[in-house]
This record gives sequence, structure tokens and C-alpha cells, in this order.
Amino acid sequence: MFASLREDIQVILERDPAARSRWEVLTCYPGLHALWMHRLAHRAWRGGHYWFGRWVSHWGRFLTGIEIHPGAVMGRRVFIDHGLGVVIGETAEVGDDCTIYQGVTLGGTNLYKGAKRHPTLESGVVVGAGAKVLGGFTVGRGARIGSNAVVVKAVPAGATAVGNPARIIDKQGEQQREAAASRMGFSAYAVTQSGDDPLSKAVLGLVDHAAQLEHQVALLWRELEKHGVCAAQSGPADAMRTEHFDRDEFEKLVK
Repeated sequence: MFASLREDIQVILERDPAARSRWEVLTCYPGLHALWMHRLAHRAWRGGHYWFGRWVSHWGRFLTGIEIHPGAVMGRRVFIDHGLGVVIGETAEVGDDCTIYQGVTLGGTNLYKGAKRHPTLESGVVVGAGAKVLGGFTVGRGARIGSNAVVVKAVPAGATAVGNPARIIDKQGEQQREAAASRMGFSAYAVTQSGDDPLSKAVLGLVDHAAQLEHQVALLWRELEKHGVCAAQSGPADAMRTEHFDRDEFEKLVK
């Protein structure tokens, strides 16, 4: 028991730069207190003492502002930072080394008793402040859930989910989009930060569509030249053989 407590305290010291001493962590960190009260409640729940488990859980919520159902499974070295408003449902499973920030909900989307209603977080998952993870799916190992994201489907290992409803960020796709946008004279990355804005979505759609069109045109010209349909030459037609974008025309289109 004491080895587990030391482990929990050490994790907080490593992940929270505001933690100054073991005594401060032991006495002033509600995330630590909530986890230890949950372990008592969970042991009672597994032993069939359902009322006592719920009673301990209730007092844990009252004292810490963190509600963890006694049926939930919590792994080792879990860090609940700040923690106020965190809600973790009955069939939720939180793996080792996960980090959960304030306002997070690991909730369910159906009312069937005995069913897997709440999410499973594999080891190393980080869930940002205010995020809602709703449903009986799995968030893969090492995944990241952005602040205020609403996740309603599985997240692959190592991926990042942001937005409402959450979308998976494709790093390769984002890099290709940024490269295309740089030829247009603005940053697509700055636009993606407002992914719920209809105008932002429209601009991103134009960027993607323009990039695809210029790529297809360039490939078409190269194939025509390869088969001798047209000869290589300089001038306006030559520009169509390479991926190029008219910044002035794009600005006229989006203004």
C-alpha cells in the first residue's frame, strides 16, 4: 500500500511543475485523494458491498469534486490534475500512466444495464480539460484528446482528436495542406484551430480542392508529354506542368 502511495506521489511530482514537495502533494492534491478513496470504494464494489462502495464514492465527490463510480477500473500512476468536475462512469477503464484534466467526462450513451457503456483509455492517454469521451469504445495507447473535444468513436493509438464532434488529426494530411497553403500566401494551420467555424471549413475545403486539382493537372501534362502528345515548351502552358497556385485569384475567391 505504501509503495503504491509513493508511486502516485512521484507521478504527480514528475508531471506537475507546480508540485514542490511530497508533503504538499499528499495533503493538497484532490486527484490523489480521489484515487485513494476510489480504491476503497472499488474494493467494496468488487466484494459485493454496493451500498458501501457508493457511499465512499459519494464522500469522495463531496470532498474532492471528482466523481469516480466505484465500478470503474483505474490503472496505476493515473494523474488527475486539478480534477474539479471530472466524472468517470461505472464501466469506464483507465489504463496505466493516463493523465486527466479538470472537467473531463468519461460517460455513456446508452441505458442498458450490464453493457459496456463507458470508454476504455489505454495506457498513456492524455485527456484535455473539458473533454467529453462518450461511449463504450477504446481510446488507443498514447492518444491525445484535445480540450473541450467531444469524442463519440474510437481513437487510434498515438492519434490526436480535437473538435466537436472530434476529428482525428492526420499529421501527413496537415503537412500536405500546409505546403499547398504556403503557395497561396497564408497559413492553413491557423485556420484549423477554428475547425467548427463554417467559414474556416469552407476555406480548408478550397485549399484541399485546389491542391488536388493542381496536382492532377500537373500529372496529366506529364503523361501527355511522356506519350508525345505535346512537346515541352516554356511559357504559360509550362506553368501547368508543375504544381502552382495563383494567389491573387484565390484571394478574390475567398473575399
